[in-house]
Amino acid sequence: MCSIIGYKGKNAAAPILVDSLKRMEYRGYDSVGVATFDSGNILVRKGTGKVIEVNRNLNIDQMSGKIGIGHTRWATHGGVTDKNAHPHSACKNNIAVVHNGIIENYKELKQELIEVGHTFASETDSEVIAHLLEIHFSSGNNIKQAMIDTCKRLKGNYAFVAVFQDGTICGARYEEPLVIGVANDGYFVSSDVLGFLQYTDKAIFLENGDICIVDNSKLEIFDFEGRPIAHPITQVAWELGDIDKGKYAHYTLKEINDQRLTVVHAGRQDEATMEKFCNILASAKDIYITGSGTSYHSALIFKHMLARFGKIRAETVMSSESQYALASMDSNSVLVAISQSGETADVLDSVRLAKNQGANVLSIVNVTTSSLARASDAYLSTNCGPEIGVAATKSFTGQLALIYNVTDRLCKNCLETEKAEFAVAVENIIANQASIIKVAEQMKDASDIYLLGRSLHYPIALEGALKLKELAYVHAEGIAAGELKHGPLALMEKNTFVIMINPRDATFNDTISNAHEIKARGATVIGISDRKDDVYDYWIEIPHLKEEAYYPIVEVIPLQILAYQLALAKNADPDYPRNLAKSVTVR
Repeated sequence: MCSIIGYKGKNAAAPILVDSLKRMEYRGYDSVGVATFDSGNILVRKGTGKVIEVNRNLNIDQMSGKIGIGHTRWATHGGVTDKNAHPHSACKNNIAVVHNGIIENYKELKQELIEVGHTFASETDSEVIAHLLEIHFSSGNNIKQAMIDTCKRLKGNYAFVAVFQDGTICGARYEEPLVIGVANDGYFVSSDVLGFLQYTDKAIFLENGDICIVDNSKLEIFDFEGRPIAHPITQVAWELGDIDKGKYAHYTLKEINDQRLTVVHAGRQDEATMEKFCNILASAKDIYITGSGTSYHSALIFKHMLARFGKIRAETVMSSESQYALASMDSNSVLVAISQSGETADVLDSVRLAKNQGANVLSIVNVTTSSLARASDAYLSTNCGPEIGVAATKSFTGQLALIYNVTDRLCKNCLETEKAEFAVAVENIIANQASIIKVAEQMKDASDIYLLGRSLHYPIALEGALKLKELAYVHAEGIAAGELKHGPLALMEKNTFVIMINPRDATFNDTISNAHEIKARGATVIGISDRKDDVYDYWIEIPHLKEEAYYPIVEVIPLQILAYQLALAKNADPDYPRNLAKSVTVR
């Protein structure tokens, strides 16, 4: 996934583009580039590294012109090099392009272009877009027809923005997000509302097969056949203050701390929307729940909650496996898709498959203007505000809080704990991190970490392992505690760290027995529990909750903090884990 931004207005473009790219850097941070238009020329500066580094070296924010495009890259085709950084130009340098997605037929297009005399400067699939635009524009077409002809040649999922030598900015999307920001003094074309939210809260969300042209401060939107399209202007509701790190060293730390509020905010839902969501769910014959990464772990907990409290059977499907697992869906089925960004490619593929088979689609999202929300029959918002850290933290606990709300509605208020109780529990964990920091100091050189849990705690073991892998670059594995003697016990030895997720509920005694078996093999045992036990070498205390179903929210937070602290100990940047981007919009 990459971030793309275009601007045409009355102000200097380069400082605006650099500022926008900083705010969207979580979408990709291998390399950075900007192209501006000034006095009939397109100027390009680009290089590898993060926005602040490349700008410091190349003075990008001092480029002239009031029109421009910018990009941060998450590499897919071609290595992380200056030449592969965007924007890309064609042979005549009269067009520059920034692109997000994958052009599946780029090899065929590239060979075709080479045969007619075009020379390529990069290894990327993106550069073919610039050359195609040049060919179609140079053959006598106007810009509109050049955009249409180019889009018709491309196969795959993409969003791109181009600037032409006359100062026109164009954009097109197919299965990748692209949104227009409407400001008083101009227009933005961006992959993310955060790209322009500091300048305007008015947005137009382009749909698949849309092309836009900003020419002489006039906006035109049409489809791949050239037919005009009308889209409403939407006012984006997020607060700008949520984008600032404030007093925190990293976005990840801020977002971990934000959970004191976000677990409460997730419960604030429109009554009519909640009722519609729950009615569709309750009337379904078959329910499938899908997500990727952290959201898939939320799906596992949702399945458990529906079965235990709602007496409703559901199946969970990893979104990347949906094409193989959702073949039996029909008009009596419901797909519940969970996604922070609402733009994850595999999740959207699941939705398209479900809709093609006549199923209803429900979604749990954080970005209510996302492709997923707009494609759903009903959606609920986690109300977390922007999550900038690549590793999901507050969005996960927001998803869980919302899942509990839905379950409580379906089981007619059978969950006894007041929502305020687990909000206080979250507050207590965040306020008392000393024991977690102590454990991180002991684990900083660990090469293997195992996390064990039963029932609802098993998905948290998976989530904790994912956080440790993402942030601290350590091998970590979540294991169902009951499966210990069916293979994993062979891995337990001296210098191995094992985290037992073990609050005082029906699973407590069995998991303690597992801890003794592990301790006997020489491994170091860390307990996350509301009850201390002698078997633990280190104890991370969590508050006791009357309703045990809520434990996943409070027990995952120490794991988030642990992963963050281990990242710092390893001199890794917790906001920007290597090789990862915030939401995976390419397969």
